[in-house]
Amino acid sequence: MSEIAVCDVVVVGAGPAGAATAAYLAGHGVDVVLLDKAEFPRAKACGDGLTPRAVKQLVRLGVDISDEKAWPRNQGLRVYGGRYQLDTEALEIPWPELIGFPAYGLVKRREEFDNLLVSYAVSKGARFISGVTVEAALVENGRVVGVQAAGETKQTFRAAVVVAADGAASRVAKSLGVEADRRKPMGVAVRGRYQSPRAGESWMESWLELRDAKGGLLPGYGWVFPEGGGSCNVGLGVLQAGDVNVRKLLGQWLEGLPVQWQFDDVHLEGHLASAALPMCLNRGVLYKHGLLFVGDSAGMVSPFNGEGIAYALEAASFAAAAIVDAKARGFGTPSAEQSLRGYGIRVHEEWVGYFQLGRVFAALIGKPEIMRICTRYGLPHPSLMRFTMKLLAHLFDRSGGDWMDRVISYATKAASLTAATTPRPRGQKG
Repeated sequence: MSEIAVCDVVVVGAGPAGAATAAYLAGHGVDVVLLDKAEFPRAKACGDGLTPRAVKQLVRLGVDISDEKAWPRNQGLRVYGGRYQLDTEALEIPWPELIGFPAYGLVKRREEFDNLLVSYAVSKGARFISGVTVEAALVENGRVVGVQAAGETKQTFRAAVVVAADGAASRVAKSLGVEADRRKPMGVAVRGRYQSPRAGESWMESWLELRDAKGGLLPGYGWVFPEGGGSCNVGLGVLQAGDVNVRKLLGQWLEGLPVQWQFDDVHLEGHLASAALPMCLNRGVLYKHGLLFVGDSAGMVSPFNGEGIAYALEAASFAAAAIVDAKARGFGTPSAEQSLRGYGIRVHEEWVGYFQLGRVFAALIGKPEIMRICTRYGLPHPSLMRFTMKLLAHLFDRSGGDWMDRVISYATKAASLTAATTPRPRGQKG
């Protein structure tokens, strides 16, 4: 058995959540080891779109996004639904001008994006080890003190703190019996990349209604994200999918789109890819006895728009701040434990009200007939749609904003109070 005995933090999973956490920690002088079962670069099922909320976190992390060829920018959302169908002009809503967020989004393929973040973490001093499949958390005296890898060697990585960033099916969580809350919404998404003449456009497209070639209404929501370089990322998401075949559903939707867009099998790059969307902090636990959950392992996907990267990056900064403070207080001391517990408190203060509103929204859009009414009567009103965009993209100023910002801020605060009085499943804390 081989061990890394001198290590402050082990981060399991090198997606955006894990890589960003490792980068923040290493930048503050923390000895951090970043593990992943895959060799990088590797592909992931994702829309590849980065909203202004995600852009803000990249800037905060220190990633250079100045090269517009490497980071194609977009100016807002082009929305289809209701009266805005293929035979009319779509509704175009620029990203809002806010104090707290940039007014542009980005697009970056996940294989490039994740590899860049890992490289950035390494440049800060993190040790990255690929090809390591973590089997379980290592527990001693009721506390997580590291992780154990699968394989004949049973390699063990010991640390004062462990960060689980190993996705929706987190093995670390399962090894501790920490299950997801099934009352929280869960979605599934599928995407393909298509060579298309629309690849150079500067709008992220959101399809609030999906229709097949005969005009029939389909469940879910769709997107078209131009990536530059000749391709578009095209996909759809469905909440509480059940027995829905999302790949078949994608095909039915694409059959009804204009042939000249080239969203067909002939112009498909590689294969379709699908992934689960764990929402609304559905893991229930954010910190437990030396273990922090970050990203999809904690269910940090927005039920409003299926976005996860922005929350993964933001949570990484929260987690790293708590760990850095815990190290300064002295790992293993009661004071350090208080700091680590503060991570979960910070996440709840920032998001729980918004996610609570999202649960209501998710319940509504899961019913196509309700979504059809909303788009029919809501989309013709530009002011209402600007408000809706701010809500769906979680883009509003908490102070100094307009009436829309104030309404959303008040609503999230009220929802936060409601969430605080809602009982959690037995054994679920955080």
